[in-house]
Parts: sequence; C-alpha cells; structure tokens
Amino acid sequence: MALAELQTPAPAKYADAKARIFESICRLSDWLERNDYRGYDTFDGLNARYVRPLAFNNKFLNTVLQQGVRRFPLNLRPLLGVRKDYSTKGMGFLARGFMRMHTATGNKAWADKAEYCLQWLIEHQTPGLSGACWGNHFDYQSRSFYLPRNVPTVVWTSLIGHAFLEGYDHFKNDRYLAIAVSACEHIMKDLDKLPDGEGACISYIPGGKSWVHNANTLGGSLLARTFSHTGREDYREQARKALQYTAQYQRADASWWYGEKDNLHWVDNFHTAYVLDCFKFYREGSGDHRFDGNMSSGYEYWKKIFFLEEGTPRYYDHKILPIDIQCSSQAIDTLVFFNDLDPGNLALAVKVAHWTIENMQDRSGYFYYRRYSPWLVNKTPTLHWGQATMMCALAGLYRLL
Repeated sequence: MALAELQTPAPAKYADAKARIFESICRLSDWLERNDYRGYDTFDGLNARYVRPLAFNNKFLNTVLQQGVRRFPLNLRPLLGVRKDYSTKGMGFLARGFMRMHTATGNKAWADKAEYCLQWLIEHQTPGLSGACWGNHFDYQSRSFYLPRNVPTVVWTSLIGHAFLEGYDHFKNDRYLAIAVSACEHIMKDLDKLPDGEGACISYIPGGKSWVHNANTLGGSLLARTFSHTGREDYREQARKALQYTAQYQRADASWWYGEKDNLHWVDNFHTAYVLDCFKFYREGSGDHRFDGNMSSGYEYWKKIFFLEEGTPRYYDHKILPIDIQCSSQAIDTLVFFNDLDPGNLALAVKVAHWTIENMQDRSGYFYYRRYSPWLVNKTPTLHWGQATMMCALAGLYRLL
C-alpha cells in the first residue's frame, strides 16, 4: 500500500496552515523559475575561480577555502568567482517535490516540472561506471578524502534513485524504473563494502574507504525499495547487510554518530533523520521488520532531542545554533514520512514549517541558508541544500494536509 494511502488525513483545523504552506511553495517555485533552477551550494567554495589557484590543491588550504566560504555569515561567492549552477541532488529533490504537488493539486504544470527534472538527471549522469550515478558539480574536500567534481557519491545516487522510483510510481514510465535499477547496479558493483559482523557498510564513493551511516543506509534503502519492484534478492540481501551494520552501532541513547571513526563522532538532526528514513524504506521495501526496534527508539530520540517547543529545529544534539535550513527541510520530510506510525507528529511538522517560513524564507521566495542568531543570518540562496529540499518537504506536508 502506498504511503499516501497509509497516512492519517489531517483534521480541518489545519486549513489555515495548508493555505500558508501553499503560498510559501508558490513563492519558492516562482523564485526557482526566475533563477532557472540554479543556485549556490553549501560546499561549492572550491569553485572560487579568483582564489582557488592560491590553495595549490593542498588539503589544509582547500579546507580553509571551502569551510571559510561555507561558514562566513555573508555570501562571499560573487566576490570570489563562484557562479550559480545546477545541482544533480537538487534536481532530484525538486522532482520529488513537484510530483507531490501534482498529486495534491492535479495541476499538470507540476508534473511537467517533475519530468523536466528527471530528464535533466538522465542527461547528466557520471559516465564510465557500472550503472547510473551522480556527483557534485564542484570539487569537495572532506575530513577523510578529496572528491573531484562529478565523481559519484552513494548519497547523491541513492537520493536521486529514490526520485526515479517515485517517478516510476507516479508516471508509470518503465524508463524511470530502469534508471533506478541501473543506480542499484552501480551500488552493487562499483562501491566497496566493509564486512562487520553480520553487516557490511557501503562506501561513500567508488574506490574510497569512507564509511558513514547516512551514506550506507541510503544505499541500502534504494536497494530495498528497488527490490520491491524487481524481486532482486541480491538487492535485498545487500540492503539487509547495510542496515545491519548501522543497527549494530546504535548507541545506548538510541542515537548514531555520523561515522565510527574518531573524527566523525558527532550527532546532528538531518543525518539522524536520513538514517531513520532509510530504516523505514527498508522495512517497507523488503517486508523485513527485524530493525523496527532500532527505528522506533531512534525516532523517539530524534523527536525528543532535536526540536524546541515552538518548532525550532536544533542542529546538534548538544546545541541549537546555527539553525540550518537542511535541519528544517529534513525534519518536515521525516515527520511526514513517519506520520502513518505516529499520527500525532503532524502538529510538530506544521510547527517546524511555520517557524521556517516565518524565520527563514525571504520575501523573494527563496529560503536562507543559516540563522546564527536572531540578528545574524546567512541569506545565501543554496539550491539543493535549501530550495530543493524545502520544495520537497513542504510539498509532502501540503499533500498530507
């Protein structure tokens, strides 16, 4: 049964909330159209044409440049030569949001937007690997590795793969299912797996030894969801191993580190929400309920720790600031996804949406990147990180209301 059929219909008391959310979505859609679906990215600092040569491809200097652009409270990108651009992950989130709006309204214009995004993604895959995959449009320096532009990541590929599965369900277009299957072949054949007990962690990138929980479970979630359409037992078994790896590292308080290496020991809002979504996708796609306890305890921990009374989403488990737009968008999306299991969470989802619209949406329609304090706001229009994820999240909430 489809998620939309399972979710509890919203009471009439949310009529005003629904109208406000629709108005917000329309303003955001207008902004996206005016900007040709382009924007900045949180980690695009190494696209700074004027100063990148001064980093000499040195890990430390790359990190300083990338994190400096990311963390500075004002948008330095125009001064440094960073251009607005398309985002593969952003187009995936937009496709999902537009399909949700088509379901909610019946307006074909939303369907046309969704198919435009999916076609763009088909045309902008990373070539040369075993299946469909996608990467960044910028070089990226992490704590663990350097990632040249267009090298695919399991995070990008999995989230975009989910968009194609939803495209298949929505449009009944076999081509979209074929793309999702192709993405699974990339995960199965091109990405290393780290055996650990009864589990195995899926690597973040091809040939890279980077193991983090949200990336691992995202890969597993796409495999499980695709299994439900294809019956491919090898997909289901690899998905089980991925979720088993993360389940066995759940901490005593029901949280997860970002990763198990010492330099990856932090707990934040949206990466926790990603993991929770993936456990639920695995459950629904595979029919296997062995991880229900991990999912339920993790969900209760997340809901208890990461929200203030008025709906403000915290960033980390131990502090509120900075308030990041990704915390808002992923919180709304995960609350909506879990509404069939927790119908009472609708009030919290609406609170988060209202707080975000009130405090993070610009008059021109786009959403700000971060709020550091009541007076200090980074108003950078990040495409995938803010606009695409908020379109997807608000559309999901609107559809539920």
